[in-house]
Amino acid sequence: MSNRKTTLFYAVLIAVSSIAIGMVISSRLDVSSNSWAQTLAVPPMNSAPLSGPIDAQTFRNIAQTQSPMVVNIRTESRRKTQELTDFFGGDDLLQRFFGQGDAPREQVTEGAGTGFIIDRSGLILTNNHVVEGATKVEVALFSDPGELPDDTTYNAQVVGRDPLTDSALIQLTEMPDHDLPVARFGDSDLMMPGDWVMAIGNPFNLAHTVTVGVISARGRPMNVAAQRFQQVLQTDAAINPGNSGGPLLNIRGEVIGINTAILSGGAAPSNLGIGFAMPINMVRELLPQLQSGKVTRGRIGVQITAVRSEAVEAFGLPNRRGAVISAIESGGPGAKAGLEPGDVVIEFNEQPVTSTDDLVQRVVRTNPGTTVPIKVIRDRKAMTLNITVDELDLEGEDRSAGTSEDTASSFGMALQDLTDTVARRLRMPTGSEGAVVTNVEPRSVAARGGVQPGDVLLEVNRQPVAGAREAGAALQDVREGQAAFLLVWRDGQEVFLTITRQ
Repeated sequence: MSNRKTTLFYAVLIAVSSIAIGMVISSRLDVSSNSWAQTLAVPPMNSAPLSGPIDAQTFRNIAQTQSPMVVNIRTESRRKTQELTDFFGGDDLLQRFFGQGDAPREQVTEGAGTGFIIDRSGLILTNNHVVEGATKVEVALFSDPGELPDDTTYNAQVVGRDPLTDSALIQLTEMPDHDLPVARFGDSDLMMPGDWVMAIGNPFNLAHTVTVGVISARGRPMNVAAQRFQQVLQTDAAINPGNSGGPLLNIRGEVIGINTAILSGGAAPSNLGIGFAMPINMVRELLPQLQSGKVTRGRIGVQITAVRSEAVEAFGLPNRRGAVISAIESGGPGAKAGLEPGDVVIEFNEQPVTSTDDLVQRVVRTNPGTTVPIKVIRDRKAMTLNITVDELDLEGEDRSAGTSEDTASSFGMALQDLTDTVARRLRMPTGSEGAVVTNVEPRSVAARGGVQPGDVLLEVNRQPVAGAREAGAALQDVREGQAAFLLVWRDGQEVFLTITRQ
């Protein structure tokens, strides 16, 4: 064999050997071609109607077949603070303080939650609040009750988070030596009050606990960020701290929601038969963005309120469908498009707007930079404008929260300056001044005191207020436990209210 052929032979041999060795190393390190770096296809969804009998084996079968895809999540976070943060699913199980003196420089907090596997590469869905701020994430897999308990945990990393749906995607960075079971997706839009559901989770660190109940209601508004709400499923299936991020399943064992929050009484959170789950359809469509590490949403820089029944005729509307623009951000997309306070949005991007929630969902699902038509009713006449959607910046909104224009947050309401246009549409006397209530949080101090969106604050503690900044400052002067007297304009008349700061 010539030197040339010999050289070629060994080159090929080395190349083949390198590939073989590489495959062995890859298998040892669990870094195969099926890695999470590939684009995740949106999992299929079963939209077939729920039907068939329920017997003694139904829930047992769901528990046996679906528990293996549910995981327990432990997190560790470090905060330079002495304040403990209580939130559902991120329970403070251990606080370790380092250093000497009265002010520890660092607090280590351990939390517990639940998740479920959606891809064999180790992708897991959970709640944003379970992993937010975590410096370490560990995952424990299901152990068959008939076998010895497996206390092995696997490290994971956060891939993407979305506060508005309280969802997060995490990825196992260590893989077990067996295939991972994955969740099947149902259609949350099919769920109706009375439908049977099952929750599987890690309440109070009791791994893989199964509870059964029904859908109690749908479309419940849940506050997920400042002045932002999501429509969630309500269930009476027992959910407790630690269930956060776990699946809510239909009678076919398909995920139709992510357990997110509970209504609780007393100092220690516990189940009262009222739990809330984020509809899976809402999260499922975000999966590609969650995997990319960033969820992008649209905004148009306006605040809106519902069409009140007594204002339908005055607006020139046939019914209460639509959304009334109560305030417009200076220099924002709405202002640039020519929108005005008092306009009623009846179409967005050539689709009818049925309510305020409908408009919000259509806007946030529109890609930033897109220009779409928006149809409004102004002075009883329809007109169409073109609006270029901007990108929603939640962190920026959080930084601006607490300013006078968004104030009274401690009372659970948000304010904007009263404009001449809004004053005319509310049939207020000429020259009126005040602050428009643009949002009232459910069960807040303001809500319990009778404050409603669309009210105009004229006086705080018997003193006239000229705008949102002045009203906010007056409210901030109210001490905890002290009552505040409000004079508001509502439905063509002045109304006196009393609220107590807590």
